[in-house]
Amino acid sequence: MNLKRAFRVWQRNFTVYTKLYKSSIALNFVEPVLYLLALGLGLGAFVKEIKGVPYINFIAPGIIASSSMFAAVYECTYGTYVRMTYQKTFDAILATPVSIYDLVAGELMWGATKSMLYGSIIILVISMFGLVDSALIILAIPLLFISGLIFSEISMIFASIVPGIDSFNYFYILFMTPMFLFSGIFFPVDTLPPLVSKIAFFTPLYHLVNICRAFSSGLPLSAVADIAWILFVAAIFAPYPFRLMKKRIIK
Repeated sequence: MNLKRAFRVWQRNFTVYTKLYKSSIALNFVEPVLYLLALGLGLGAFVKEIKGVPYINFIAPGIIASSSMFAAVYECTYGTYVRMTYQKTFDAILATPVSIYDLVAGELMWGATKSMLYGSIIILVISMFGLVDSALIILAIPLLFISGLIFSEISMIFASIVPGIDSFNYFYILFMTPMFLFSGIFFPVDTLPPLVSKIAFFTPLYHLVNICRAFSSGLPLSAVADIAWILFVAAIFAPYPFRLMKKRIIK
């Protein structure tokens, strides 16, 4: 893999994004803010506090994590699949000296970049609302990139094996939605049945929520185990997008 060529793939995606960002900002930015307002203010009128924290303050770090996750996932499922299958962008790129490994690395880097970008925007928004207790939340931004790599890796693995674009419905309904609902964003995971809590532990969003919540409250050391988890899992998943995309593209 040539990092310079991988960066060129990233640069290509970034250039396209700067021309089309207005069409995606509603999905990746406005939607999380609506969740924050509707649940934080609406449901928060009935659920005053969780573990001594006002409900809207409790869910705000989780909205950072979920926004970061969905930015990477949308980019590396539908975005990657469309570029690969319909637009034939991958064919055009591979006609240059860029290899499949360079291409996949660029896609993963771009997915992680969008994850970090949209998570950072939500950090700014909740800070403006006064929902952050510590400036240490800024230190979570690099971790958004690393967790974004995990979500990008998982998404590209699925993009490499789906028979058609409609099959992404299974990915979102059976994997993304349960992870979004049961990762501790809206209520503590320890209130769930033990089996569900154990399953939640093995999802990357659960650990990212813990990280964002720890940094937001000014207690980063409480997230050391979660940081180690995402670093480990990012490394474990890393080879599979390369292998499976190569198998998908070279038939």
